[in-house]
Amino acid sequence: MFFILSKVFWFFAQPLNFAIILMGLTFLLLVGRWRCFAMVTAGIAFLVLGLGAWTTLGALIINPLENRFHRPDTLPEKVDGIIILGGGFEGGVNLVRGGYELNASGDRFVEAAILARKHPEAKIVVTGGTGTLMLEGEADGVTAPRLLTALGIAPERLILESQSRNTYENAVFTKQMVDAKSGETWLLISSAFHMPRSMGLFRKAGFEVVPWPSDYRASGAETIGLAEDNPQDSLQNMAIGLREWAGLLAYWLAGRTDQLLPAP
Repeated sequence: MFFILSKVFWFFAQPLNFAIILMGLTFLLLVGRWRCFAMVTAGIAFLVLGLGAWTTLGALIINPLENRFHRPDTLPEKVDGIIILGGGFEGGVNLVRGGYELNASGDRFVEAAILARKHPEAKIVVTGGTGTLMLEGEADGVTAPRLLTALGIAPERLILESQSRNTYENAVFTKQMVDAKSGETWLLISSAFHMPRSMGLFRKAGFEVVPWPSDYRASGAETIGLAEDNPQDSLQNMAIGLREWAGLLAYWLAGRTDQLLPAP
């Protein structure tokens, strides 16, 4: 139920969808001669799109998330495992065409491949099923072996989990699959904006991991003003940031994390 409700909520709350719904409501209000209310809904839609596309609002929302966790300055000589959270592949494309098309979060797998070569003794865990409610796609846990083996990683190093639909299930299912022992070092790779929620969930699951953020969306140096990126990326940053903050709140209220904003 939590999974379904989260997807339904975000469909309506996603800034672009929200603005489109408001514009549709504006049209209906005009037809019904409710001009004053139509001006309000049109104004809100313009503010959502304008602030998201033309200002640094998105970067300012996402920066505290991306700056929360940093990669360690030094790592132990031995890394026992590397966990890659799903979300880096174009599941719909790969389901039909095969291959391993990456999306904007594909840096997760680039970092994993680099770390895997530096630490040939480490196991590689890919956790990620199909996280969509209606659209069909190939799970990252299914796609990943094609990419990682093509990059020279031995198949016997891979541990694949393709049933999880969200980060909570990533953490729980990975904990169940991996027999991590005390004193071992396991790295967790995810997008920097997603790392606070990921760390909170893995801690709650009883799996101590070392954060390895990747896929930064903002420079961290943005100040209040006009957008320093193209409108599409600026609007996307706002959407990603709002979704992450909403996810942090929802998981905390549901008792799935112990902190609203997990700290290092």
